[in-house]
Amino acid sequence: MLSGGGLRGYLVAAGLAGVVGTSRERSLRSYRLFAARDPRVLIGIDPQGGWGEAELVRLMAAKCGVSDDPRCVSGHDVIDPDLTVAGLDAFAERVGAVARRRAPVLFGTGHPHRLIGFYAGLADALSAAGCEVLTPAQGRCVDITTRFGLRTCSLDYVRGVGFMREVGRERPGCAPGAHTHSPLPVRVALDAAAGGGGPLPELVVGDHGWVCGAGQLGVEAIGLADTDDPALFVGEAEGVVSVAVPVDDGVRSDYYTPLTRYVLNRACLSQ
Repeated sequence: MLSGGGLRGYLVAAGLAGVVGTSRERSLRSYRLFAARDPRVLIGIDPQGGWGEAELVRLMAAKCGVSDDPRCVSGHDVIDPDLTVAGLDAFAERVGAVARRRAPVLFGTGHPHRLIGFYAGLADALSAAGCEVLTPAQGRCVDITTRFGLRTCSLDYVRGVGFMREVGRERPGCAPGAHTHSPLPVRVALDAAAGGGGPLPELVVGDHGWVCGAGQLGVEAIGLADTDDPALFVGEAEGVVSVAVPVDDGVRSDYYTPLTRYVLNRACLSQ
């Protein structure tokens, strides 16, 4: 089990923090699009502040550790591992709190190829602690706009973690699921939970639109976010998102396993 100091070293060695794979150019493009209120980058957040590009750079420097130098326009972004550890500690506190209440939870990811395992480990532990892990609207179809045009996807769950599958486009031998930033999946899931007369989640755990969409609807939401995902950090700054953990969200899926163990240990849910 990694301690805080050991986790810092691991994060840098695995490329989860320190110098990460996300490029500065990509992050700056996201900040420009967010400042222009492009819905592809807002991913469900309705920001109340002005949030111009320069203000976003300062926010992301404070929240993630990226450079705040306007002359830095290329190369790889940097995440401060101390900020990642602090984020995971806050994340674990919210997981532990929902476990103590044995409250219903909802998990969802826009990165099924990378992050399902991270969330599934948390879902298993919360289920064992007496929380109901919700799976509303399973099989429901949703039309999502992607860079390839409009795609029809269905909402599915693996080990309690929601994600989208492109209808008719899954190929044998390929990892399941579609990469999406859209808030539509969580909106559909929450609408089905409300309409079905069952419990509503007291906490949504995930990334991208799952976190931003839930938080904007008033449901407590926590999640992971890369340096090119300013919406979660703006949401955290404005009180819409409870916790946004800065971390590279595109490394190998097994690299996130120590993070699951760390969170469960901090939340007093380790087996």
